[in-house]
Amino acid sequence: MSVVIVIPARFASTRYPGKPLVELRGAEGQPLSLIRRSWDAAMAVPGIDRVIVATDDSRIADHAAAFGADVAMTATTCRNGTERCAEAVANLGLTPEIVVNLQGDAPLTPAWFISDLVAGLRADPEAEVATPVLRCTGKMRADLIADRHAGRVGGTTAVFGVNGHALYFSKEVIPFVPTQVAPDAPSPVFHHVGVYAYRPDTLTAYPQWDEGTLEKLEGLEQLRFLERGRQVLCVEVDAQGREFWELNNPEDVPRIEAMMARMGLR
Repeated sequence: MSVVIVIPARFASTRYPGKPLVELRGAEGQPLSLIRRSWDAAMAVPGIDRVIVATDDSRIADHAAAFGADVAMTATTCRNGTERCAEAVANLGLTPEIVVNLQGDAPLTPAWFISDLVAGLRADPEAEVATPVLRCTGKMRADLIADRHAGRVGGTTAVFGVNGHALYFSKEVIPFVPTQVAPDAPSPVFHHVGVYAYRPDTLTAYPQWDEGTLEKLEGLEQLRFLERGRQVLCVEVDAQGREFWELNNPEDVPRIEAMMARMGLR
C-alpha cells in the first residue's frame, strides 16, 4: 500500500461543535455535509490506495458509513488530527509509504494539491512531513486580516526558508507587509492549507511527544514537529483559478457556499 488518506473528524470542536455534520449547499443547491464533501475531495485524488474517515463520535461514524465511507473509530483522547491519523493507521495495521491527513474542514481542497504534496515529500529525503501553502492575493490577505480584527481565528499562514522548509506557522497574518497589496496582486503571505503528508515513522512518533509551548499557544498541531526540530516541507501549490477557504467558524459557511457557487461545484 503506497498512499493512504485519513480524514480526522471530531464532533466536539471548541470553535464550532458538530462541524463535520454541517451542511453546505453547492452551485446546484444540493446540501451535503462537510465530512461528505471532504470525503468526495479525497476520493477525487488519483493514485490513492485507501481513504478512511477517523472519528471518535458515533454520529459522525454512522453518517459517514451511510454514504459509503471507510470508517475507523479512534479514542476520545486524541489531542488533534495528527494523533487521530496515527491511531487509525496503527489500529488498522496499515504500512503505507505515505499517510496523508486531509482535515475534515477543507472541502475545497483540489485533488492536485494532494498530488503535488505527495510528489514534494517523495522528492525531498530530508523532509519528514510536507504541507501545502498557497500564495495569497491581496484580497485573500485582507480577508485573513479582517478575521483577526473581528476576533475570529481564521486561516493559518506560513513562512519558510529557501529550501522550502518551514520556519513557522501562525494564526496571525505573517510576515508583516509594510505596503498595501492590490486585491488581485500576489502578496508575500502564504495561506497554509490544512493537509499533511507524513512519513510513517514520524507519524508514529508524534503522539509520544508532549505538546510544545508554541503548539499550545497557537493551537497548531504542526508546530510540535518544528519544536522537535523535525523538517516540515512547505509545498507551494497553484490554485489554477480555484478559490480556497477552510471552514473554521459558522461565518465561513456562507463564504464557502458562495465560492462553490462561483466555481460551479455541486
